[in-house]
Amino acid sequence: MGQDAAAPQFEANGNVRVPAFTLPVSSLLSEEAAAFQRMRATTPAFDAAGENEADIAVRREQINAYAAQGVARLRENFAVEIVPRTIGGVEVLDVTPADGSHDPERVLINLHGGAFTVGWDGIALLEAIPIAALGRYRVVSVNYRMAPEHRHPAGVEDVAAVYAALLEDYSPGRIGIYGGSAGGALTAQAAAWLPAHGLPQAGAVGIFGAGGVPFGTGESAYVAGYIDASFPPPPADGSTPMDITRGYFDGCDPRDPSAWPGYHLDVLATFPPTLIITGTRAMDLSPAIFTNSQLLKAGIRSTLIVGEGMGHCYHYGLHMPEGRDAVAAILSFFRENLSR
Repeated sequence: MGQDAAAPQFEANGNVRVPAFTLPVSSLLSEEAAAFQRMRATTPAFDAAGENEADIAVRREQINAYAAQGVARLRENFAVEIVPRTIGGVEVLDVTPADGSHDPERVLINLHGGAFTVGWDGIALLEAIPIAALGRYRVVSVNYRMAPEHRHPAGVEDVAAVYAALLEDYSPGRIGIYGGSAGGALTAQAAAWLPAHGLPQAGAVGIFGAGGVPFGTGESAYVAGYIDASFPPPPADGSTPMDITRGYFDGCDPRDPSAWPGYHLDVLATFPPTLIITGTRAMDLSPAIFTNSQLLKAGIRSTLIVGEGMGHCYHYGLHMPEGRDAVAAILSFFRENLSR
């Protein structure tokens, strides 16, 4: 019998040749999420990787313009005060409920997404406003140094500087750190960096849309590249993928524990309780799954949430029940773990 052309073909080297197929909208999605997926048929794919813009200044303006409408909606729905400050020598946005009702004993540090190149301050506000308003938290969003002007460990050094300054007013067990995408990866780096550089560990960390290993590792980058289109799949010819970080990790050992702690159980053993959020259509699914498994192996309390039918950083999508549920889980996680 001949081989079925519609069946996967397994090769001797372990590769799988996958036939073309149609992926339906999941029957497990909310109506709002299903409608959003249907809407993509008439909406241009968002170039999250920045493939089509070489000028970093233009790219940063594009991202802030993209985020502006979402930020405006958040400002309409959530009353917050946003104050630019300098903490530990680093520029931050200090975001609190407008009525001053935030928890005086706890603080969250937000690390914005943007491939270590963009995201200040549009993506930062998308991440900080709902958490501050709904959780009644003070959220300090950090303008960490990025590429192409800077290289690792510049970003995590800035995070550590802000964290060290906040220790003057807060117990370490009552400081949480979270971020999405690049900010999620940077959160993992911060959890590795703090105890390695003589600082007490934070009370809890949230790694969203990322893991403690590089983007593009594992199987999900291939799958998401073809079903989500926010990020391109790895090249079919096996060549080096596009560096969406614009050289941020140039000169960094691929397994450097300060950059990618997910490879090192001894480093992960120093982590605080961790919440990881990803989606079945997210390119970061594999890094998230691997990091969660390694944290559990290292004896750390880690919780993994995988949103069915969800893409990269779906917790930004408060128009969907799935996004609102993710934010509720984030707030519950920090309430539970920032109690020391």
